[in-house]
Amino acid sequence: MLTKPRSAMLLGALLSFASARAYADGNTRLEVRDVKLASTGKGEARISVTTSAEPRFFARVDSGGKRLVIDVSGAEIKGAPAAITQGNALASGILTQTFDHDGKKITRVLVQLARTAEYRISATPTGLVVDLAAADATAPMRAPAPVVTSSATPKTEERKAEHVASGAAVTNVRYDHQPGKDRVTVELNENVKFSHVTSANGRSILELEGARLPDALERKLDVSAFGGTITAISTYRRKSDASRVVVEVEPKGDVVGVVAREGSTLVLTFADNAAHPMLSGVGADGGAARRVRTVAREEDVAATPSPSRAAETTVDGEEAAGFLPTTLAQQRRFTGRRIDLDLKDADIHNVLRLVSDVGRVNIVTSDDVKGTVTIRMRNVPWDQALETVLQAKGLGMVRQGNMIRVAPQAELNKERELDLARRKNELALAPLETRLIPVNYAVAKELQARGKDLLSPRGSLAVDDRTNVLVARDVAGNLDQLEELVRALDTQTPQVLIEARIVEATSRYLRDVGIQWGGDGTVSPATGNPTGLVFPSQIGITGGASDQATPTGGLSPFQNTVQNPNFAVNLPATTGTGLGGAIGMTLGSIDNTVNLAVRLSAAEASGLLRIVSSPRILTLDNREARISQGTLIPFSQISAQGVQTTFQEAKLQLLVKPHVTSDGSVSMHVKINRDEPDFNQTSARGDPTILKREAETDLLIMDGHTAVIGGIFTRNTGRNLDQVPVLGDIPILGVLFQRRRSSDSRSELVIFITPRIVNRAEALGK
Repeated sequence: MLTKPRSAMLLGALLSFASARAYADGNTRLEVRDVKLASTGKGEARISVTTSAEPRFFARVDSGGKRLVIDVSGAEIKGAPAAITQGNALASGILTQTFDHDGKKITRVLVQLARTAEYRISATPTGLVVDLAAADATAPMRAPAPVVTSSATPKTEERKAEHVASGAAVTNVRYDHQPGKDRVTVELNENVKFSHVTSANGRSILELEGARLPDALERKLDVSAFGGTITAISTYRRKSDASRVVVEVEPKGDVVGVVAREGSTLVLTFADNAAHPMLSGVGADGGAARRVRTVAREEDVAATPSPSRAAETTVDGEEAAGFLPTTLAQQRRFTGRRIDLDLKDADIHNVLRLVSDVGRVNIVTSDDVKGTVTIRMRNVPWDQALETVLQAKGLGMVRQGNMIRVAPQAELNKERELDLARRKNELALAPLETRLIPVNYAVAKELQARGKDLLSPRGSLAVDDRTNVLVARDVAGNLDQLEELVRALDTQTPQVLIEARIVEATSRYLRDVGIQWGGDGTVSPATGNPTGLVFPSQIGITGGASDQATPTGGLSPFQNTVQNPNFAVNLPATTGTGLGGAIGMTLGSIDNTVNLAVRLSAAEASGLLRIVSSPRILTLDNREARISQGTLIPFSQISAQGVQTTFQEAKLQLLVKPHVTSDGSVSMHVKINRDEPDFNQTSARGDPTILKREAETDLLIMDGHTAVIGGIFTRNTGRNLDQVPVLGDIPILGVLFQRRRSSDSRSELVIFITPRIVNRAEALGK
């Protein structure tokens, strides 16, 4: 009879230990990838949290039922929105943030409830599903009734939870006390459905559904002697339903419990808010949540037991304006224990004694502190109550450790003025010292003006230009500040190597095809073929255009020979030495009465030109540098004084002014010129024109990276047709009366620039 329960207890303990060990070692890279809010029906809503794997989580209700807090252990935000400001009838908004706790990332999903609501949380292999349902409208806001919470368990265990076997039973309820933290462990032999709620009187109630409670475990444990965060633990069955087991924990003060499942074991953890980062909005190191900008939120007094709570609500950018009611970033944060005060005409000294007992501090008052106060405060930190009472009576306080001295504010202000005057007198009477402060990288004279502002009227600051040393004379404290300033400013100036690369590519193509032909015919008695007429007794026909290479002796048909042709069509291609080719042919009769001369010419040319210019220069941070190379081209000008010669500069120039940023980038102003003479295009006096190429811009480039700051691409195409009117339009035969020329030229200019920080370590250390 005893073997089976003991085996069940042993199995439950082993599962609890394995699950806890996996949780403790589970430093996995769990990612929260998305958070969505949707309305599923009238008075119902669903929140979907998408994760990269099955999550482990803690859930609790906070701020008197106004917020639902879900902490996902070992998770980071990867893609999930920082804030959802478009809410519905149940949830007015959702905030998502990540913080560190004991070296582990914790992602908090904070649901701002618009009204009293019940919630149900279920884990899936890829996230969490939170179902919200409107509760009874008459229910108090401090006592929300969440239906069920569930931690991450395998699918098989979830099915068991949905259909609880009759053998589900509580095997043990244990209490563990640690400094600043208490744990109540409820061990079961298998998984059950459970709910967790904080009642209006602050008690933490864990209810198990469908579980049996042995008579030996139905009890109340008084643990107040341990001096922990809880005072009693009660375990009992519901009178209305014996299958429901209740574990009720009475906390001490304003302590919130969180529940987590470890296998089949449920663990309730109660901790001081200052010692339990998971109950606040920041990590253990006090830093604000990552990935978002932190702003203060106006909380209910009951919702801010610690300074970390004021930083719990975090949103990015201007979304805070639509989600948070008021920002109190500049307001003081109070961390004391919360108290209720309802006093009428109470003596101020009695009120201070009461606050001294609650806050466990020593309060000393001056003789001028007197009077009575009437106050009514509920659930406020004691230090805030103290400050409010003092302000109402025109009093102030000075705190030193555990001692608080209370006196009229005017008296304290006078003490501060006297203390300031005393310090000035001590400074005026303090002995002067002389100190030599060497300056390594900066110019000592440039630091002199800044250093004088730190010295007293008795001090002096001189510069030795030869050794670049500051000679300072003043009291020791001011000299120490001056040395710190010099060390901060006297850093090695970063050097930047700027390399520009100008690439020019030009391609050219030309084709020219032409024709020349002509002839002559003679009818005369001299050739034996007279016309038989008195007039004209002879006829001669010949071409009217001559070739410059073979000049004619005139237009006489009798002088048109092979060596001296006259062309009827003279449309030759441009040929010559090193360009194109031509072929000529002459046909003639024996009696030289009919001659025909033909010459075909054609030329084709192509070229590719690439020019790479790479100027580079090394300069200091925030210093302008220039490098140039070029030629001076003379130009002649005629005036009344005669011929005067001026020179125009055609050069390649790089002008740059860099600035090294704190993240290792280089911001710079760049101006690049590339000018060259063009002797193919000249003036009337033969002077060449100047081809100018220029780029000027401001840009930001990472160290060692290359950027294209500009480029120019041009293309010129041309097709020319020279022909004899009418005859050149004849199909097929028209080519005998035409000259065809086509050209295609392309040019491309691209400018690259690359900055390199020579002394990068010193630049980033500025």
